Amino acid sequence: MHVSQGRSAGLGLALASAFAFGGSGVAAKPLIEAGLDPLHVVWLRVAGAALVLLPVAWRHRHLVRTRPVLLLGFGLLAVAGVQACYFAALSRIPVGVALLVEYLAPALVLGWVRFVQRRPVTRAAAAGVVLAVGGLACVVEVWAGLGFDALGLLLALGAACCQVGYFVLSDQGGGSPAPGRSGTDAARTSEPPNPVGVIAYGLLVGAVVLTAVTRPWTMEWSVLGGDTGMNGAQVPAWLLLVWIVLLATVVAYVTGVISVRLLSPAVAGVVACLEAVVATVLAWVLLGEHLAAPQLIGGVLVLGGALIAQSSTPSAPTGPVASGPGGEPEAAGSELSARRVAL
Repeated sequence: MHVSQGRSAGLGLALASAFAFGGSGVAAKPLIEAGLDPLHVVWLRVAGAALVLLPVAWRHRHLVRTRPVLLLGFGLLAVAGVQACYFAALSRIPVGVALLVEYLAPALVLGWVRFVQRRPVTRAAAAGVVLAVGGLACVVEVWAGLGFDALGLLLALGAACCQVGYFVLSDQGGGSPAPGRSGTDAARTSEPPNPVGVIAYGLLVGAVVLTAVTRPWTMEWSVLGGDTGMNGAQVPAWLLLVWIVLLATVVAYVTGVISVRLLSPAVAGVVACLEAVVATVLAWVLLGEHLAAPQLIGGVLVLGGALIAQSSTPSAPTGPVASGPGGEPEAAGSELSARRVAL
């Protein structure tokens, strides 16, 4: 009964996390259309969430010594790179399309494994890649000469590539103790890093990098004091910012990490795919962005291909990991952890 209750709670938290993450693009797009630069919106999200999670970073400050490469990779690629590309894409293409393009990341990881690392992949994994690419062709309407802005699609693809870079970097920096380390540092290095700690430091690194790149002091701060349009309705800009920082980042990450501890990574990954569905529905209801029937079918194919590719990825651990209910370390799923930083 206890196990059943734990799984039910985990499923509920995973669903809550998927809904929270799925709304980030919908909340960000009106701010961009109101006059904020996409990179400035990214900076507001990352810096705000980093400030909220600062106590968590302090608690896990040993990660700076034991996992510096992982933290830098997470901050540069999974935070700064993914979000900058994703939010820039939102200024040119619909939310649902940008997110579905980003879901090519698991397929691209398999491409890296097969052609760069020269490791074999299963037939199911190859089928997943073909399915995802075919679905993407429907989403972007290739028969119409690309139905969306080409630069926007390239930016969304850039977000997926940044995720791949993070997956690869995480895979290279396993959990073995570094030469010359002993005692507490060696034990901590050999243990799976706390995923919330990695997220907190990734946000801090991303905030520092984005501050240098975006120069937030040049931002149109007056936009945050006004209203923004959402499909004809007027919504306070500051309320959308609170939504992005607290709900779509902090709450989404915390519920997502806890759900992975209560569920298997595979189940949590499947539930995470609801993010794309949530984002598409919210964009339809709140922003008036409609996708045609072929695009909806293509979206289903992309998600199906991503699920097959993710479940067929070679079992070498990548990305932050979390401890399961029984105390045994289990992979948190790099696709789950890193993809969500972008959303």
